Amino acid sequence: MLSALALLSSCKSQYDILLESNDADAKYEAAFDYFNRGKFQKSAELFESLAFLTSGTEREDTVRYYWGLSNYRGKDYYTAETNFKNFVETFPRSPFAPEARFLRIECLYSTTLRWELDQTPSNLTLAAIAEYLTDYPLTEHYDECVKIMDDLGERQDRKAFENARLYYKMEDYKAARVAFRNVLKDDADNIYREEILYYTAMSSYKFAQMSVPEKQRERMLIFFDDYLNFIGEYPESVHRHELDTIYKRAQKR
Repeated sequence: MLSALALLSSCKSQYDILLESNDADAKYEAAFDYFNRGKFQKSAELFESLAFLTSGTEREDTVRYYWGLSNYRGKDYYTAETNFKNFVETFPRSPFAPEARFLRIECLYSTTLRWELDQTPSNLTLAAIAEYLTDYPLTEHYDECVKIMDDLGERQDRKAFENARLYYKMEDYKAARVAFRNVLKDDADNIYREEILYYTAMSSYKFAQMSVPEKQRERMLIFFDDYLNFIGEYPESVHRHELDTIYKRAQKR
């Protein structure tokens, strides 16, 4: 039995023995050595084990920050995001806090999805950026934050536009017009505004066309309003000729 235990112990690597030890100084030095050599999984494990050993000491925030940074560099973004979030909540005044907050944003951004899918991760990322830029308006990462916001904003605008256009494709033109108008009501600066106003006009026109004769005039007047709104904002639009033709036809009718 003793020989078996001795054999098992001899099979352990120096790293495994160090990981199980309570020698904080040796672990601390080794963790940075692994980190600097790009061995991020091992440095993350050592920093994690050091978190308890250095609790309440002057090394605590350094250990906790580099634990998250090791996860981040090792592309374990889910764990890194959790570690950075906990770090900022625990050490808001640490000199590492600003960078930890930005790196958390990058971790959140890595979890965002294509426009067709759930945009909850995008909302979380945008909220984190808004808070970060409020606290650090002169950050060196400002341009990176703006680039992320533009990308996520475009995804959300696209999702809202496509969700409304789905009614149009289903030929439910009454619901389509309501949906398109609601998109602009919620976000007047939607990057698809021109297309949304075009489809709003087309929806009201097609809904009027499909109506019973006694309601066509009333509903065609709604199209006239939508048409005038569109050309008022986009007089040079590629859709102008098509809508002009429809408008003149409707006037004659």
